[in-house]
Amino acid sequence: MICKSDISNIKEDIGEKIGQKIIVKGSLGRSKSFEKEATIEKTYPNIFLVKYEENNRTVSYNYTDVLTRTVELDVFDGEKYNPLLPPVVEEAKKVRAV
Repeated sequence: MICKSDISNIKEDIGEKIGQKIIVKGSLGRSKSFEKEATIEKTYPNIFLVKYEENNRTVSYNYTDVLTRTVELDVFDGEKYNPLLPPVVEEAKKVRAV
C-alpha cells in the first residue's frame, strides 16, 4: 500500500533531480517495453515532466507511476545510472507444518 509519506518522499527525490539525465523504462503492453534517455524538467503537486532527448517531446508522469513501478527511473550521477527506487526484494513464503 502506498502511504502519503511515500508520495512526499518520491516528490522530494524527483524534485532534487530536476535537470538531471535519466533513463525512463516502462511497459507498452503485450510484452513490449521501452527504455529512453530523458531529462527531468519540472515538478508539480501531482505530476512531474520528463523531456525525451530523441524526439524533443515532453511527457508527464504521476508520482504513483514510479512507486507502483509502472515507470522506472534510473538517474545519472555523473558516472553511471542508478535506480531511483531500490529493487524489490520478495520474501519467500513460509510453509507452515500442520
